[in-house]
Amino acid sequence: MMLNQILELYGLDANNYIIKSFGAGLINHTWKVSGPKNYILQRINPYVFKNPEAIAENMALLADHLKQTAPDYLFVAPIPTLTGDRLVEINNKKEYYRLFPFIDNSVTITEIKNQQEAFEAAHQFGKFTYLLRGFDLDKLHYTLPRFHDLKLRFDQFKEACSTAGADKLAVAAAAINDIYKYQGILFTYMQLIDRQLLPLRVIHHDTKISNVLFDQDHNGLCVIDLDTVMPGYFLSDVGDMLRTYLSPANEEERDFSKIQINEECFYAIYKGYISAMGSALTPVEKEYFTYSGKYMIYMQVLRFLTDFLNDDIYYHTTYPLQNLVRAQNQLALLEQFIKSEKRFKKFIEYFSFKHNNIVN
Repeated sequence: MMLNQILELYGLDANNYIIKSFGAGLINHTWKVSGPKNYILQRINPYVFKNPEAIAENMALLADHLKQTAPDYLFVAPIPTLTGDRLVEINNKKEYYRLFPFIDNSVTITEIKNQQEAFEAAHQFGKFTYLLRGFDLDKLHYTLPRFHDLKLRFDQFKEACSTAGADKLAVAAAAINDIYKYQGILFTYMQLIDRQLLPLRVIHHDTKISNVLFDQDHNGLCVIDLDTVMPGYFLSDVGDMLRTYLSPANEEERDFSKIQINEECFYAIYKGYISAMGSALTPVEKEYFTYSGKYMIYMQVLRFLTDFLNDDIYYHTTYPLQNLVRAQNQLALLEQFIKSEKRFKKFIEYFSFKHNNIVN
């Protein structure tokens, strides 16, 4: 009944629509509203996003900017209510809802099946940041402050180690040792940030493949799920693609022998992102393209292991030791990624040389 009342605030007669749960998102709850026109209705998770109004303001600012600078770009922004509100507030502001247009004849996918999909996704995330390169970052809210701050995640890990019980520390000992084995990834990040070697940009911060809309022929249309869009570094978007696209085994896989690196997929991601962002990237960003994969994989190891040591207070678990297994899984991915790193860099050198020769 409440969802029907929400539709009425948008001038929609609920009797003409069917509302069904939609998608497999883990944070916000989403429904498809089917009728004369199709819509997406979404409830924002207030436990993750403490300030939904900030998200709504970010989207409105970006939509206005793109309308002026790139009017042909498909930016899926929330629809205002009849009174012009960007959010519907229920239960004394404890619940927030919003309505989006449903993009007909579009599809989303949950895993990469071929290089073309990887290329298209990387191109779309690069295009999003490229089109917003002139946006005033001071206007954007940080919807999840320090979300991808590797130093913060390492400090949280150390704090968890200092408070965890002896039994947890014992079972996680090998993974904890590996955290320190790969600590150079953290030192590199701190150098880049402390010396201000990377420019801040409008970054999506959640570049899993399901956050790209494709057409029926699997050509990329645009990026969606913009709640985490805020100022950040290119490392976040590129690194998250490398972390989640390269292996056919995801972070829930318990058989670590299945964790392998698809190097052709790396090449597709690089070509796709560079095709959109290449002219805007600084020489330092290009130099640290491959590093971004290590950065994001290492961060996810820290987050899973920290949650395990903190008695699983953040990530949902369905069996004992699941967050430890997830951390071990990502450590296996990190090891495989590092084994392929030299070939990645050789490909980038060759691609850059060939491209420069064609241009010149």
